[in-house]
Amino acid sequence: MATQMSYLLVLLLPLLFLFFSTSFSSATPAGYNVVSFGAKPDGKTDSTKAFLAAWAGACGSVTSATIYVPPGRFLLKNAAFQGPCKNSRVSILIDGTLVAPADYGVIGDAGNWLFFQHVNGVSISGGVLDGQGTGLWACKNSGNNCPSGATSLGFSNSNNIVINGLTSLNSQMYHIVFHGCNNVKVQGVKVSASGNSPNTDGIHVQLSSSVTILNTKIATGDDCVSVGPGTNGLWIENVACGPGHGISIGSLGKNSEEPGVQNVTVKTATFTGTQNGLRIKSWGRPSNGFARNILFQDAVMQNVQNPIIIDQNYCPDNKGCPGQVSGVKISDVTYQDIHGTSATEVAVNLDCSSKNPCSGIKLQDVKLTYKNQPASASCSHAVGSANGVVQTGSCL
Repeated sequence: MATQMSYLLVLLLPLLFLFFSTSFSSATPAGYNVVSFGAKPDGKTDSTKAFLAAWAGACGSVTSATIYVPPGRFLLKNAAFQGPCKNSRVSILIDGTLVAPADYGVIGDAGNWLFFQHVNGVSISGGVLDGQGTGLWACKNSGNNCPSGATSLGFSNSNNIVINGLTSLNSQMYHIVFHGCNNVKVQGVKVSASGNSPNTDGIHVQLSSSVTILNTKIATGDDCVSVGPGTNGLWIENVACGPGHGISIGSLGKNSEEPGVQNVTVKTATFTGTQNGLRIKSWGRPSNGFARNILFQDAVMQNVQNPIIIDQNYCPDNKGCPGQVSGVKISDVTYQDIHGTSATEVAVNLDCSSKNPCSGIKLQDVKLTYKNQPASASCSHAVGSANGVVQTGSCL
């Protein structure tokens, strides 16, 4: 009997070894250290090719893969990380800083500095992106002919994206953009740029669904979060904004044919010294766009110029829209538990379209003061209700 058992073990052991080794190897991610591909952490040597080579290896791996960026400063020109990949889990762990060229002309017309396209299951953890945009801002603010600037981190037509603990500094243009993406989670991100840096939106979401932004601090020269056409299912919670232009839905209605924005929640947000707090804006011209089912809840305003604003007469430089009215339909927007101080007397300004008046607007427990007195409200073509304690004068 013992001899038979020994014989069976001799036969089974190789099979067991093969099974466990195969299972273990399939669960172990492949590792790609950018330094192994020639990246130099000196902030001077162009490491673009090394990063792209590490991406090619990770993306081409049939098992989950990890790209590691060690401490140091890595100079990168514009780089496109293309998918689809052979696996659905590429983790990028950054302990260092990625630095854009100091000469803004190198990437200024590239559109994006770091760009991910057609990827699935990519996560970025930690690290710093330094866009070195101050030179381009100065060029723009002087009125000179300048490049439009590059978005620091862009995702296009991608799914299941996670960004955790990343810091974006001084982007040339937008800091982080999601365009045509689904199932995105941004958490613990810090965005920092000067209050006078032009077009440096913190996080921009467009044509995307199921996007969550949590526990994030944004200080910049434009919108802290901007929400473009075609956004459905956006959840923003525990975000600190300032300086900046607030959290903005829009601008909408730039095009006559345009997908709408719906199912947006902004919860537990703080605005400090911003131009706007909670804003919806649309171009003052014909469009089939819309914004509906929007909830702004539990926001604190600290010396904000326009704490609550709907502007449907947006017309930059008075070009392409004077004498026209917005076709964008805004409906079912709730402002609940909005407290704090306004830097202007009119804290609630609902300037809606005369052709498509705002409907279903709800003010609930809105307490905004100006110079220690209840602030006032202004409504144009807005229909809705005010419930609870609305110290700010209701004009609905």
